Amino acid sequence: MKKSDLSEFEIQDQEFKLRIKRDVGGRAAPVASAPAAPVAYAPAPASAPGPATAPAPAAVVADPNIKTINSPMVGTYYSTPSPENPAFVVVGSQVKVDSTVCIIEAMKVMNEIPSEIAGTIVECLVANGTSVEFGQPLFRVKVG
Repeated sequence: MKKSDLSEFEIQDQEFKLRIKRDVGGRAAPVASAPAAPVAYAPAPASAPGPATAPAPAAVVADPNIKTINSPMVGTYYSTPSPENPAFVVVGSQVKVDSTVCIIEAMKVMNEIPSEIAGTIVECLVANGTSVEFGQPLFRVKVG
């Protein structure tokens, strides 16, 4: 987990659930259980720190023209359609409503993620190939 810069890993199927979480000191805390019924997924609170997000500078947070594009699902974030292609968007890219900004792989399906807002990308918050949670900010966009 340390080598891959993971702080938390969870896998589950109908019969079993395994969750491993690394604390600040780098120790792993495994938790395993066998629920009688499938367990519903509850996303982590937006305030929970994650390895792929960085704290925003105070000036960016205070700007009312900065909006975020958030992940609509849990999965693996990809900034490019394939390894040999350029990124869908980079800092400085102009996006329109429904412009594809990235791909999130969920259950072996590649889902193109469209922008819900128009503006200029000012910050990419997620590294290529990392796991993302539902509602996790992916990009900061300056609108207007």
